[in-house]
Amino acid sequence: QVQLVESGGGLVQPGGSLRLSCAASGFTLDYYTIGWFRQAPGKEREGVSCIRSSDVSTYYTNSVKGRFTISRDNAKNTVYLQMNSLKPEDTAVYYCARRRDYGLGLYPDDYIYWGQGTQVTVSS
Repeated sequence: QVQLVESGGGLVQPGGSLRLSCAASGFTLDYYTIGWFRQAPGKEREGVSCIRSSDVSTYYTNSVKGRFTISRDNAKNTVYLQMNSLKPEDTAVYYCARRRDYGLGLYPDDYIYWGQGTQVTVSS
């Protein structure tokens, strides 16, 4: 049974950092792309970043480039999202998801398994 469990969210001041984790079970990361998405109240779900485990290719949406870093630990079957220089507009529920294949891109319909989400709040 495929399962994705996010953790690491919380409340942080602007300019601060958080590291989100996405623990996967029921499959191995080697053959799939994992993406991070976020959804703020009243807004559509937005793709943040994704990583293809086979060659460690990564992709970021423009608003997080240079601030967020996605990585994976295949031995732990876990994907991470290191978020630095956080801004209030980064506030959202963050989800990790498994793509149906090992392509790159952040179109939500390409992702077929989703975690339950973790709340990130950036506020002073």
